[in-house]
Order: sequence, then structure tokens, then C-alpha cells
Amino acid sequence: MAIIDNANLKVLNTSFNKIFNDALKSVEPEYQKVATVVTSNTASNTYGWLGEMPELTEWVGERDIKNFKTYDYNIPNKLFESSIGVARVHIEDDNLGQYNMRFTSLARRAAQHPDKLVFDLLKNGDKNNCYDGKKFFATNHPVFAKHDGTGAKTDVANMVAGEQAAWFLLDTSQPLKPLIFQQRQAIELTAMTKLDDESVFMKDEFRYGVRARHNAGYGFWQMAYMSKQELTPENFNAAVSAMMSQTADGGRPLNIKPTLLVVPPSLRAKALEIVKAERLANGETNINKDLVDVLVTQEVM
Repeated sequence: MAIIDNANLKVLNTSFNKIFNDALKSVEPEYQKVATVVTSNTASNTYGWLGEMPELTEWVGERDIKNFKTYDYNIPNKLFESSIGVARVHIEDDNLGQYNMRFTSLARRAAQHPDKLVFDLLKNGDKNNCYDGKKFFATNHPVFAKHDGTGAKTDVANMVAGEQAAWFLLDTSQPLKPLIFQQRQAIELTAMTKLDDESVFMKDEFRYGVRARHNAGYGFWQMAYMSKQELTPENFNAAVSAMMSQTADGGRPLNIKPTLLVVPPSLRAKALEIVKAERLANGETNINKDLVDVLVTQEVM
């Protein structure tokens, strides 16, 4: 492309956009396996209704309007960007092969960014607060004796501490999954390629940038369990039992059934042995075969 004019730059932009969008579509992110995608239309979303789990009662007389405790759990949208420069001399000399790879890499990184946000929250759930003001993974989540969040309080755990690599058991079958990915503005690629742009005049380069607005947060802690004990059939069964025993305020069972075991690569073999093998090491039938799916991801290392 010896001559750089608006027509040739338009062709170049079309080419870069196609490379970017093709690479974007080729990525299969994992965050939607553990997080519900919520569309946002404002600077932030407040999930004050988290914790409300009303049940049906017999209608006698007027409706019983329950005033549940509300929570001030807010997820602000954050602005993310990544940018690259394309030297004008490289366009003049048709030296663009390196940029094809850079745009591919830029797109892949952008597509994988929700994974990083969501799984960072999961991995650090014992350090970050959720809607009830406790750490997402904690031993002191308050559950109350009455449906309206009053009465005697019982501390409930959804974690076991230890020194081993963490593994996670999730119920992803509910309308709201354990984690939330909040999307305000989808990933978009913008070009600054006017010949009179300041960067072209001052630095002799055209600029391309990715922009997105989104964030992630926690849903219901009852649908997730973290263990830093060794991943064994016994500890797995204990986690399943703990999750299935969860109740709402007032004592009503939540009917939680774990569906997904999330592990780092170091626990892949153990995870598959526990929930995919036909038989245990002692030859007995594996009662946990196919009880849950397994997700092995480097994001929780």
C-alpha cells in the first residue's frame, strides 16, 4: 500500500476489523458456565433483592405482603481498554503481517477478559464480601428463624479452610447462578485513522483501541461451596451434603443440587476419578459417577 489515502485506509480498517471479529468469535469463554449475564443500562446496578426467597402460602383473607430485608449490594460498571499503534511506514511498505497476529491476540484477550473477572471473584471469594456483608465463602452467613429475616440467627458455612489447592462446588441450574457478569457495553474496536489525527502527525502512527464496560459480582452464596481440604470422595460428599442442606430464612429447604465441580489443573485427575470413574479404587461402585460436571480451568490456580 504505497499510497496512503482515505480509500486505502478504509480497506485496511475493514481487514483489521474482520481479523479482530473472527478471532473474537473463535474464543469459547467459560464464565457463562458459572455466572448469569445481566444486561446493565446505567452506571451501576443494585441487587437489593438478593436474599429474598418468598414461598407460597394459602390465601386466606387479604394477601400477606412480606417486607423482606433488603441489601445494598451494588456492582458498578467499569471501563476497560486495550490499544495498539500501527506505524505509518509499515503500511506504506506493506509490512502488516505482524499486525494480523496482534489484532488476533487483542481480540482473544478481550474475549477472555470476562473469564478473568468472574473466576478471580470465585477464587478470592473468601476475601470479598457478598450481599449479606459477609465474605462470599464464609463460616458465618446469617440465616434467621423467621421468613422475614428476623428471629434467632444461625451461622451457616459454605466453605472449609485448609492448606490444599482450592476446589469449588456450584449449583448452576438456578435462574441466578452463583456469580454475576454485568454487561453495560459489549467489546468494540475503534480506529483513529484520519490522516490529520494528532497521533499520525506527531508520532506517525495510526491507533486502534478496544473498549468495553462491564463488571462482575456475587449472586447467592448458598449455591457455591469452597474447600481447601484435599479433594477426596469423603470431602466431596461432605460438600454435597452441606449444599443440599441449605435453607432460606424460616427453615424452608432451598432445593440446591450441585451441578459443577470447578478445579485447577492440579486437581483434574482427582476430580475425574471422583465423578467420572465407574468404580472406586477399592473396586466398589462409584455412587458419584456423573453426579456433577467437571470444569478444569487455569483461572482458579
